[in-house]
Amino acid sequence: MKSPRVTVKPIQMISGISPFCETLFDNVKVPKENRVGAAGEGWTIGKRLLQHERTNISGAGGRASGMMAPSLAEFAKTSLGVDADGRLADPELRLRITRFVMEWRTFLLTAARVMQEAKAGGVSEASSILKTAGTKLVQERAELMIEIAGLQGLGWEGDGFSASELAGVRSWLGGKASTICGGSTQSQYNVVAKRILGMLDHQ
Repeated sequence: MKSPRVTVKPIQMISGISPFCETLFDNVKVPKENRVGAAGEGWTIGKRLLQHERTNISGAGGRASGMMAPSLAEFAKTSLGVDADGRLADPELRLRITRFVMEWRTFLLTAARVMQEAKAGGVSEASSILKTAGTKLVQERAELMIEIAGLQGLGWEGDGFSASELAGVRSWLGGKASTICGGSTQSQYNVVAKRILGMLDHQ
């Protein structure tokens, strides 16, 4: 990255941060000893790195507990109140949260099985399944958090919002990129169709 004629242009996201960049290579020369792997193996190595990246982005790579804090149910009870039995007062929202928790736990069990199966040969194309399902669930959770917070879930700055509320908004907005980074959802569908289901393109 320090080589001459490498230009990095940060891309500011809607969340206000710039974790992504446009990187330009203008006739960049790299010493042969810096090559990773044998000649012609670049894409093979790149694909393996993408598989690890996709697993991590999905939430199945060890970040699950942090991504799901705080608990949706507890956050909803604190924000919206409970009924006489101590349950979330809104029954429809209670059902939606329960469905989400069931889907997330199912995802984690599936991810654990996939990663156990992949230990012998490294991360496999199943990482595309994990990324597609995991990022969708993370986005759904962020949407639920914003909905539960109501007007307090729409703050960008100002004294009327707590630090956690502002962080929640930025997390919600930043999460929109999760279905693009590491390969878009459409790209993952292609990988699943070709590499897992054995489907071929029809000319």
